[in-house]
Parts: sequence; structure tokens; C-alpha cells
Amino acid sequence: MPPHVHLASGSWSLPVSLTLAMLLTALLYLRGWLHLRSASGNVIPVWQASSFFLGLFLIWVAVASPIAAFDEQLLTVHMIQHLLLMTFAAPLIWLGAPLMPFLHGLPQQFVRTVVGPLFRWKPMVWLGRALGRPAFCGLAATAALVGWHIPAAFTLALHSEGWHVFEHASFLATGLLFWWPVVQPWPSASTGPRWSMLLYLFLATLPCDLLSGFLVFSERVAYPVYLSTSQQSDLAVFVDQQCAGALMWTCVTLVYLVPAAILTNRLLAPRSSPVSVQSKLRGSAIPQRDPRSLEVV
Repeated sequence: MPPHVHLASGSWSLPVSLTLAMLLTALLYLRGWLHLRSASGNVIPVWQASSFFLGLFLIWVAVASPIAAFDEQLLTVHMIQHLLLMTFAAPLIWLGAPLMPFLHGLPQQFVRTVVGPLFRWKPMVWLGRALGRPAFCGLAATAALVGWHIPAAFTLALHSEGWHVFEHASFLATGLLFWWPVVQPWPSASTGPRWSMLLYLFLATLPCDLLSGFLVFSERVAYPVYLSTSQQSDLAVFVDQQCAGALMWTCVTLVYLVPAAILTNRLLAPRSSPVSVQSKLRGSAIPQRDPRSLEVV
């Protein structure tokens, strides 16, 4: 076993608090989903609920599984974490339409006295509208992607546990922001032309292409910190860097093509079609005015 692999495998331990928090989140969603299913029928299909649980599992894999122990040794593992959080887990979470099950899973007294008034509070309404704008969502995701891959910031995150946690949190948070206008889970609604999401997805690939292209074609090691932390040769670190860049290039391109293809198909469909782009992305539209889904707030 290579020294860096042995070192990383021996440093992993199960983060109990984080694992319990994620299990609690899953149970809360399941409780609300079962309540909705018994009261309102197939409001959220099984496949959508499954996508939420899969997204939650991918978050755990990225930050709490044995894979996480290798991100200080291999740039490829760091890239896997970044892709799991921003590119895979985030859209899967939104496809599960989690806000409605959470509202029904929480104690109803708490929802009526705390959550409901908070959601109707004008500053919170304004903040929600501001955060949901596609321009802000795209810029936030780009800033997190580019910012954390600047060598100085990257090195800081590797050397500081606190900054490392913040890095992962920002990847997930901006990933959720990025996919919000694309998936548009309940209770969001489209405000712009349908073709704008194609431009949104295309522009989002540009910083990813630039970063991955730099990692693949660069003639030097971009993150020298791995030369000291991984106990590998210069050549091994350089090859790892190229693998990380190629992985990012491939995954982002393929994943973004899926919603782009769905959106294009809907744009080319007859205008009389009753199914919206967002309904196609979600598979099953969630009622916007269902009193059983809104009575909690």
C-alpha cells in the first residue's frame, strides 16, 4: 500500500454528529412525505423522494465517508467531493421537493408559530426573492468554484479544519442555489423566458471548462501543497492533477447536458402542451395551491 494511502486510511473516523444530523434530516423528510402521501395521494412520487435520499447520501459520501480522508492526499478526491456536493447532490435534493415534506414533518405547532410567521416576514420574503434570482445563483456558484481553487485559498482549506468545513459548506450551499432556478422545486415559479435557462447552463460551464482545462494542460503543479501532504513524487502529483481536471470537465459537461436536453425538447414542443419545462424536469408537478400542502404556513 502506498504511504499516502495508508496514512489517509488510518486517519478516517466516522463523524458521529454529522451522520446523526443527516439521519435526522432523512427521518424528518420521510415523516412529512408519508403524511403527504396518506393525506394527498401521490403529491410527491416515490422517485422524487428517492432522489432526495440519494442526494443526502451523496453529501454524506462526500464529507463523512472514508473518501473524505483522502482529499488531503489526492486532488482527484477533492474534485470528487466538489462534484458530489455541487453537481450531483444539489439537484437531487431539489428534485425531491423537500420544503413541503419538511413542513409536514415538523411539529405543526412549531410550523404555525415559528416557521409560518418567519416565511411571511417581509425581510425574509425579500431575501428569498433576491437569492432566487438566476444571476445571483450563477454568480455565487462561480465565485465558490473559482475562489476555492485559487492556490492560496486551497492551501488554507487543507491546513485548517474550520476553513475546510466552510469550503464544503459553501460548495453545497452554492450548488443548491445554482440548481434552484433550473429544477424549480415547490414553491418556486418561473419568471423569465424558457430559453434563458439554456443560456444559464451554458454560461455556467465556462468557468468549469477554464479551470479543468488549466488543470489538464498546465505544465506545472497547480497546488504544491500536495507535494508535502501526499508524500508522492512530482510526477504522481502532476498526473493526479490532470485526472482531477479531466474528471471535472467530463462530469460537468455530461450532467449539464441532461437539463439542457430536457429544456430544448420542451422549447421545440408545440406551445399548446400543458406540461411546463419545470414539470418535465421534476417529472410530476406539485400543486401550487393545494390547501392541504399550504395549511401549515
